[in-house]
Amino acid sequence: MKIHTLWLSASALALTLASGAAAHAQTTATAPADTSVPANSQEVVVTAERRSTNLQTTAIAATVLTQADIIKKGVFTVDQLQFVSPSITVNNFGQGNDVDIRGIGKGEHNSQTGTGVVTYRDGAATFPGYFQEEPFFDIAGIEVLRGPQGTFSGQNATGGALIINTQDPKINGGYTGYLLGHYGNYNDAALQGAVNIPISDTLAARVAFNGEHRSSFYNIGGTWTGDPNVNWGSARLSVLWTPTQQIKILWKTDYDYLQNGGYFGDAMTTKGTSTLFNFNNNSHTFATDQFVRTILKADYVASNGITFRSVSSYQQGRTAWKGDIDGSGFVSGGVPSAGVDEFIAEAVNERLYSEEFNIISPDNKGPFSWIAGAYYQNNRYLFPPNRFVIGLPSPYGLNENLEGVNNTHSSAIFGQVTYKLPHGFELQAGVRYSSWYTANNPVRYYVPSLVAFGYDFRQSQYYTGHNVTGKVSLNWTLDSNNFLYAFVASGAKPGGLNTTLYFGALAGVTPAPFKQEYVTDYEIGWKTRLFDNHVKLQLGAFYNDFRHFQVIIPIPNQPTESTEQNIPKLTTLYGVEASAQATFGDFSASTGLGLQHSSIGTFYSEDPRGVTSAAPCDLATGPVSALCKNYGGNSQTYAPDFTFNASAQYNFRLAGGDVLTPSVNYAHISEQWATLYENAAAGDYLAARNIWGASVAWTRGSVVTTLYAYNLFDDHYVAAVASPIRLAGAPRQFGVSVMKVF
Repeated sequence: MKIHTLWLSASALALTLASGAAAHAQTTATAPADTSVPANSQEVVVTAERRSTNLQTTAIAATVLTQADIIKKGVFTVDQLQFVSPSITVNNFGQGNDVDIRGIGKGEHNSQTGTGVVTYRDGAATFPGYFQEEPFFDIAGIEVLRGPQGTFSGQNATGGALIINTQDPKINGGYTGYLLGHYGNYNDAALQGAVNIPISDTLAARVAFNGEHRSSFYNIGGTWTGDPNVNWGSARLSVLWTPTQQIKILWKTDYDYLQNGGYFGDAMTTKGTSTLFNFNNNSHTFATDQFVRTILKADYVASNGITFRSVSSYQQGRTAWKGDIDGSGFVSGGVPSAGVDEFIAEAVNERLYSEEFNIISPDNKGPFSWIAGAYYQNNRYLFPPNRFVIGLPSPYGLNENLEGVNNTHSSAIFGQVTYKLPHGFELQAGVRYSSWYTANNPVRYYVPSLVAFGYDFRQSQYYTGHNVTGKVSLNWTLDSNNFLYAFVASGAKPGGLNTTLYFGALAGVTPAPFKQEYVTDYEIGWKTRLFDNHVKLQLGAFYNDFRHFQVIIPIPNQPTESTEQNIPKLTTLYGVEASAQATFGDFSASTGLGLQHSSIGTFYSEDPRGVTSAAPCDLATGPVSALCKNYGGNSQTYAPDFTFNASAQYNFRLAGGDVLTPSVNYAHISEQWATLYENAAAGDYLAARNIWGASVAWTRGSVVTTLYAYNLFDDHYVAAVASPIRLAGAPRQFGVSVMKVF
């Protein structure tokens, strides 16, 4: 066994493996959208540039889900975003979800590696690793931004960003809200709701909650113990205060207790998909997240129309998990494996606080507009003593322990200007200077049974880096229905620290830090309105230069040990994307597709899961041998060549004012690779996903009753790979929900 290869995934598996709730039920809902305005005349807005702009006239590739879209498309966890937006994949490891957009995001599953797709909740960047399964409830809108976001994003971003905005309180909005319950197969029972509370002419509050219990998807044999079921509870308190017309203060606090049952997967050595939900474990299993997030957003609009904005956040959480990480509990003949399976038991505390300050020029005040800002973030992982263990139980006794602190800081200043030129042209230019460092990293790695032999290593490293990213765009409003753009944008993801090596001639040596990633995106696009604004169409093409891709590979000449390094040559990714939304009276439909090609730059390595040798195999030079191979030209990980989604619904208006609304959704994600080695025998190949969904909603006054089905044809697919096990996507789920709006 490659002990250190597995340990490099320690932060990895602790950060992302976890929970058998790999796919949460898809059936909750929020309050219905405002239907007072005809759907074909409603314009969708994006907030990516720190002000609300019309999607159809903004130079950005994005999918925007309104409140109504979230309901009818069944988007209630981060997993479902891959089925409603082009070029995005979400690989669910339970407590962690690796989000990749256009094949760029998070290639390695550990806490030292940053994410290239930043998730924002109500304007604040969230935890970059743990706690990604947080449910969507009482949501106002979701934006999926594709491509590097190197001008505004709080943590900078190479792949894109997810912007999730929850419902705000409404001053003088009365006691309004909703209550929703559902019940489905797997004993899936949930209740959620929200209520607006008017307090005065300047003050209002909103309380929202979500709770759910679901039995496990899995049939688990072996000697394992634990509760495999899912039990979630979440609550949110929001307060809005507008003491004057110039001042707006919004405070939101979320609390989540997410008991995910455990992390469950089957061994990759088991062929086919029939065993994805039937397998054996022999380790005690649990997975629980608890966290709180509070965000304070304050706006002051000066008499000249300039807005001064502050967004402050504090987040603190604890994740605890134990699981059988080889996905097996028996040896041949059905005899229990006597406790020799690999396992991880971990508890990690994470604390994050951030501050962003913006100065924003007035809207529609002449040809020149601008925004300036600054950002700071501190994120700390705390690994308590004797609470993070990875390895093998007796008779091997090679458990590896980690304790200590991993502290990261990041800061940036940024700005963007927009100038309107004659004949409908517009020039935008933005720049961002980012600096970050990893400091205060006192950690201890040790093998308890081998401490007397020197396997007790202390590490205290310092990493620092900085970069300049930005965007230059030339836009052309050809007429009221047609908008064209061309831009160059860049984004970066920080480097990080490697762990001290355990075994062999390099035991006790700490490899050099790995470098930051850097992406340059060249993009053109066309957005148009057709058929008297009944159809909105967005088309785009992109070409990305991706430098210094971060990947875990064996150390040359000592392949039983691994470090995270950077691919020395340029990786290229390019493709086209299209999306459309149509509304003709009571009929509405939407669709999106992405076509892309990726090619990894030249690099030489040995596949650490196979036979390895001590012969030279340098990352940049090789030389090529039977085991040292050139993997250049392989596909980027988690970068399917083709993604497609479509949905349609029709409102049948019945006597007495009732409305019957059948809807259907379809999504296809083509095959993809989980590692750069493209070793199908080792489980790297992920087959295509074809997901159908259908529902029939009956609206009677303020009550909506819905029959729903997700994954209608029960497509069993591998949702993620964490060597040496496979994790399943959600099977077919169906049931009924009832929502009362008041």
